[in-house]
Amino acid sequence: MEKDLPVKNLITTAFDMLKRAYTPYSHWKVGAGLLDADGKIWGGCNIENAAYGPSNCAERTAFFKAVSEGSTKFKAIAVVGGNEGVVKDYCAPCGVCRQVMREFCDPKTFRIILAKSEDDYKVYTLEELLPESFGPSTMGM
Repeated sequence: MEKDLPVKNLITTAFDMLKRAYTPYSHWKVGAGLLDADGKIWGGCNIENAAYGPSNCAERTAFFKAVSEGSTKFKAIAVVGGNEGVVKDYCAPCGVCRQVMREFCDPKTFRIILAKSEDDYKVYTLEELLPESFGPSTMGM
């Protein structure tokens, strides 16, 4: 399933971004590595705010960076996270992040890699993590 993806590079990017997370309130650090259709990897980390609402997840940071630079087609994302940046378990994207993924990705083919390390990971399709989703196709687009 992941043979056509640079899984280790995506996971490495996610771990690198984990170190940049700004989490003075929750202390839950998350990093993401997003692969676009052209093979470029975009990194993202979560960024908190004292008012909480303006905070942004790592996955959305990566997507928004990529889209703001003109990339709108994506193949996969790797996500890592843990308290104080110590990864002990798999860290799945929140519902809001899954919905953002749905805006730009084919739920049947876009893959979400949840990793504990470069060698310990699980791969899901977006459809598996967001069944019966609402997206552009729902609106006839």
